[in-house]
Amino acid sequence: MILETKGLCKQFGNMYALKDIDFSIKEGEIHGLVGENGAGKSTLIKILTGVYHLDKGEIFVEGKKVIITDPAQSRELGINVIHQDRNLIPIFNGVENIYLGLKSETKNLCFVDFKKMKEKIVKVMKEYGIDVPLDKMAKELSSPQKTLFEITRAMMTECKLLILDEPTASLTDKETKILFDIIKKLNEKGTAILYITHRMDEIFQLTNRITVFKNGELVKTVNKNEIDKDGLISLMTDKWTRSKVKEKKSDFGKVIYEVKNIASDNKVVKDVSFKVREREILGIFGLGGSGRTELLEAIYGFEKVSSGEIYLEDKKLEKINTTNSLKNGVVLINEDRRGKSLISTRSVKDNIVLSTIDNYVKKGIYNAKKEKEDAENKVKELKIKTSSINQPTGELSGGNQQKVVFAKALMSNPKIFLCDEPTQAVDVKTREEIHKLLRECADKGSAVVFVTSDLKEMLDVADNILIMAQGRTWELIPNEDITSEQILKYCYLERNLKNGNN
Repeated sequence: MILETKGLCKQFGNMYALKDIDFSIKEGEIHGLVGENGAGKSTLIKILTGVYHLDKGEIFVEGKKVIITDPAQSRELGINVIHQDRNLIPIFNGVENIYLGLKSETKNLCFVDFKKMKEKIVKVMKEYGIDVPLDKMAKELSSPQKTLFEITRAMMTECKLLILDEPTASLTDKETKILFDIIKKLNEKGTAILYITHRMDEIFQLTNRITVFKNGELVKTVNKNEIDKDGLISLMTDKWTRSKVKEKKSDFGKVIYEVKNIASDNKVVKDVSFKVREREILGIFGLGGSGRTELLEAIYGFEKVSSGEIYLEDKKLEKINTTNSLKNGVVLINEDRRGKSLISTRSVKDNIVLSTIDNYVKKGIYNAKKEKEDAENKVKELKIKTSSINQPTGELSGGNQQKVVFAKALMSNPKIFLCDEPTQAVDVKTREEIHKLLRECADKGSAVVFVTSDLKEMLDVADNILIMAQGRTWELIPNEDITSEQILKYCYLERNLKNGNN
């Protein structure tokens, strides 16, 4: 065994995050780890990488008992991890980011030899078929490029076990295939992989064995060919069965939100127009680099708009910024929940009321009782798993953090929901709850603009689908008897037309 744990336990207060975990990974295998949000997967990763210290139990690497006290020691043991949130410094280029935590090459005893460092990186990248520009800053890169940077960093030292935590959460199908090819190359060269995801198709496509966590305990480890998707889900959840999301609608109301010829100051969004009606979920789908995220950030006010107009209920919005968007009933569920939607060190309560905090002040007096009641109601309404509303949000699972993001959005009674990857890195149960919530909001008269890189999810949720490519919107397609292959054909067709290959 490359890795084995015996009786692993970790508590936070009176709650067990992990309890008596006996877990193992064989040399050269791709091992899947699944479970609902809050099942204990992230806690296990943090113990194996020295972020958390275990309360009880033992860890063995290649049969030898080890005590992991910090991330550097974990790397020395050959354990590397790529987290959901990429650990890159935005203003550092590729060479600087890849060498984070590694010993720099030097010349003349004291000068950093960037040329030699780059040569070593290029050698590793060629070995695994990785192609990412090293001269660009991390903030200029796409999500898949950032992931490839992290994989390259892991391969710069002897990597015996690579842990991948939701690596495809914001990747398109094409980008996911590229990543899978690299994962298989790593595995063929002897690196064991621990693959953690909520996407069941990926688990069955990649892994040899699968371990299921639930409520901090290991339920079962099975060979892939011994179980199917429904069987795996039943092990993960407490007597929960997936139910059909309410049927998509066609009896929409009036146009409530209209975007005309919007272009962003950063030139990523070049010419976007669309209309969304009351009770409608409008999906916007495009391949990597199409400008989906940048579009939502521009029309909400995170990015500057260089030209174009936005109308809300036939009224032109004169100043497009985050403050006015919120006042006008427009909310953004951002792809980067930890970076742009939540303050992880603040409590659940503080995050829920963050954007509507002014509502609790009257004549200079702050109504703390009302604030507490509203936060507790939202926690109950969205079934947020937390020890109390005063628990730091960063201690919650990813799915429960996302529910806090929605709770905060709902506090302002929005008319327009701009949703960018709203189910990213959440379990199947939470994913369905979010889908139902958006449909319920639409049924009550709101309009939803829905962006996801998961084509199946797009077809499950959207009433109509707008194709976006090269920063422009193209075809509007009713979501009626259309396949994922047809959607992709539209994406590639529009890209080819733009490039003049007609």
